[in-house]
Amino acid sequence: MGLSLSLSPLALIVLLACFLECNGYGFPFHQHHHHPRVAKHNYRDALTKSILFFEGQRSGKLPSNQRMTWRRDSGLSDGAAMHVDLVGGYYDAGDNVKFGFPMAFTTTMLSWSVLEFGGLMKGELQNAKQAIRWATDYLLKATVHPDIIYVQVGDANKDHSCWERPEDMDTPRSVYKIDKNSPGSDVAGETAAALAAASLVFRKTDPTYSKLLARRAMRVFEFADKYRGPYSNGLKKVVCPFYCSYSGYQDELLWGAAWLHRATKNPTYLNYIQVNGQTLGAAEFDNTFGWDNKHVGARILLSKAFLVQRLQSLHEYKGHADNFICSLIPGAPFSSAQYTPGGLLFKMSDSNMQYVTSTSFLLLTYAKYLTSAHQVVNCGGTTITPKRLRSIAKKQVDYLLGDNPLKMSYMVGYGPRYPQRIHHRGSSLPSVANHPAKIQCSAGFNFMNSESPNPNILVGAVIGGPDKNDRFPDQRSDYEQSEPSTYMNAPLVGALAYLAHSFGQL
Repeated sequence: MGLSLSLSPLALIVLLACFLECNGYGFPFHQHHHHPRVAKHNYRDALTKSILFFEGQRSGKLPSNQRMTWRRDSGLSDGAAMHVDLVGGYYDAGDNVKFGFPMAFTTTMLSWSVLEFGGLMKGELQNAKQAIRWATDYLLKATVHPDIIYVQVGDANKDHSCWERPEDMDTPRSVYKIDKNSPGSDVAGETAAALAAASLVFRKTDPTYSKLLARRAMRVFEFADKYRGPYSNGLKKVVCPFYCSYSGYQDELLWGAAWLHRATKNPTYLNYIQVNGQTLGAAEFDNTFGWDNKHVGARILLSKAFLVQRLQSLHEYKGHADNFICSLIPGAPFSSAQYTPGGLLFKMSDSNMQYVTSTSFLLLTYAKYLTSAHQVVNCGGTTITPKRLRSIAKKQVDYLLGDNPLKMSYMVGYGPRYPQRIHHRGSSLPSVANHPAKIQCSAGFNFMNSESPNPNILVGAVIGGPDKNDRFPDQRSDYEQSEPSTYMNAPLVGALAYLAHSFGQL
């Protein structure tokens, strides 16, 4: 149908503006590649939801502006056993334990998401910063005493023998810590990284808070480096097999130093990286990035110092980062990644989606650094452009949002079809508003074992996802595939902000 010529000048301007924006013009960042005019997915909606999810994981006294309203206050006496205030923070997944190691990693990744792509987030930036602050307020409490970090609240084994709402918790809220005698360089290094990264997020809007975070990060890193050892040595019974430190602590020392270098510009940290990088595993071929192993993240982060800030002494980190990229490219020399028949990156059967979100974030972030330095990746003679990295990341995010053999969105509450029976206590049990009476420890298992959909929608939660053959049973008992976690969502926030902006949705 042809356009009628009776359009008002204003309508013409609006049409023209839409035409330019929808084509991706006017965004100098994207001058090299124009996306199709219409995105298949509403990345903006997914972004909003991916951040909202964190409100469903909050522990402590909930604020008046809490949007996930089926949740209520919980864990209000956390820390009392050790005479320390440990109220707040996040439950990491579908249970009611606060594990400091994945919480710190979540905080680092949320902060990195905001640092790289926060400028594109528009109205969601405030919500993302609140999600970070909910974590950093807690991490400040956990590191209040020098040379001690409180790394866990709750006895996981006893917690797992109940199925109860966080609001009803009556399992022991035991407090576990690391100190000089029982060190944990992995948790301490990650906590330092989280505080340092977050200090950059608040630098302009809350300089006092930002300085507090940076100072604490430096103190915590010093403790991590001085008293070395994995935290699962001293706390094995408590943290294993849940968040055992399988990859050692060297990666967290390198990662912590990399974040402190970026946050403080203090030459001490650059020197530390130059002297210790190799012994801390900078060049190892471990291409899995997640709560346990930070090597790849550290390589990408340090490659920025070389690519963007032209810090020649860190030139080798571009090579290390390139090795990771080459491992992902299907068909490239040195490619080692596995994909499902439907095209999803597949690392392991337990919570695989965390690797999909973290890898997508790294691809988009590295593409940004390469673009600003006019560089590419060379995989044994094959040139891989930033555009290619972006398209691989987009494909992974699109799969997660529903472009897959089951046409299933693996983000709860996004799209027409998403998991109904996620492995999550608060979501699967009736809310306090609907069932004010306490649901006892074992009574909750009736809900756990039922076939009915969860009564409370944990909007934005990304779950473990399909198996290596793209199958997904949607069973509550299947925690490997059906459990959400904060560290699955955190890197996705940055990736969605980038995609929403690049399709003119923000």
